[in-house]
Amino acid sequence: MILTSEKKKQIIAQYGGSETNTGNSEAQIALFTHRISHLTGHLKSNKKDYSTQLSLVKMVGKRRSLLNYLMKNDISRYRAIIEKLGLRK
Repeated sequence: MILTSEKKKQIIAQYGGSETNTGNSEAQIALFTHRISHLTGHLKSNKKDYSTQLSLVKMVGKRRSLLNYLMKNDISRYRAIIEKLGLRK
């Protein structure tokens, strides 16, 4: 499932509070999570796609840095987003 603009707006509205709040950490983490799950599915069927594999590793790192930022600044928001998305460290 490719991330369309409607799906992106829906994710931002769900996790960021409103459709225009794209800078919210929770919204960015949710978008990265959606893209990571899509790329993981792609790599299961295309094992030798190394450029996608590199992109996936970079996205996971960006999401991890956003989660670390959120954990340092507001632990309750961090725990809430981890619970909503089903992530764990």
